[in-house]
Amino acid sequence: MKNQNKSNYTITTTDKALITISKNADINDPEQVKQFIANLNVSNGYKKILCTAYDKYADYYQIPWQMPRYQPEAKHRRIPTTQNINLLIAKARRKLSTQLTLSKETGLRPIELMSLKMKDIDLEHRKVYPTTAKNGAPRTLKIGKNLQAMLTNHINIKALNLNDKLFTGTAENYSANYRQMRNNLANKIGKPTLKTIRLYDFRHYFATMLYAKTRDIIYVKQQMGHIKIETTLRYVQLLEQADDEQEYYVKTATTIKEATNLLENGFTYIQNIDGIKIYRKRK
Repeated sequence: MKNQNKSNYTITTTDKALITISKNADINDPEQVKQFIANLNVSNGYKKILCTAYDKYADYYQIPWQMPRYQPEAKHRRIPTTQNINLLIAKARRKLSTQLTLSKETGLRPIELMSLKMKDIDLEHRKVYPTTAKNGAPRTLKIGKNLQAMLTNHINIKALNLNDKLFTGTAENYSANYRQMRNNLANKIGKPTLKTIRLYDFRHYFATMLYAKTRDIIYVKQQMGHIKIETTLRYVQLLEQADDEQEYYVKTATTIKEATNLLENGFTYIQNIDGIKIYRKRK
């Protein structure tokens, strides 16, 4: 797989899947492998991962087998509220808080975020130039002033040089640290629903909020680094779902200064009633 230029993430996922199979079935007996996977009480998505990994193994060792076809169940993800996203960021330690803020503001995949080098960050102009995973198109991502300050602080503390990685560790480390913090926080404050917020949901949050702000699906596709527009279109559905469930802060403005202040603080213009402009922002 390495010789075929597969990513370390794909190789690690395949490795884990093959270890799981080998612990529960004779890995050289495809019928045993099929039976083990079929009887697992897991999602079709995970069964597909196991089958895909074993297919690579069988192909390499020239083991005849017919790969079962498992179609992942279609379901909508719930978009986390801004309130919960900000709560998780606020309660994380410095490094993790910086990483989560970067995920929130750029929608980077964990593997993309953990692959960033110092030379990929332009702090002066508040821009990030990631290496896009999954053969996606290159993109430039804008970050806010608060994140600019967080990254500057992180870089100074670590005394990073131009070719250094921005964060040490792997995407798996990032995910594991996040889950541990999230679960501990959920237990501490008695809010079990926090445990349903995956690290990847920060990426979904970014895309959905970006589409809500721009209503430009092509721009969202480019900013997400998607190859196919069909992948991006699901965020339209997620936004519709979020709109049905979401609560808002509502503000009004009667002057340019008031309107400008609201826009700078993330409020979106809704309509004008009797000369009063109405704005709202998700809680």
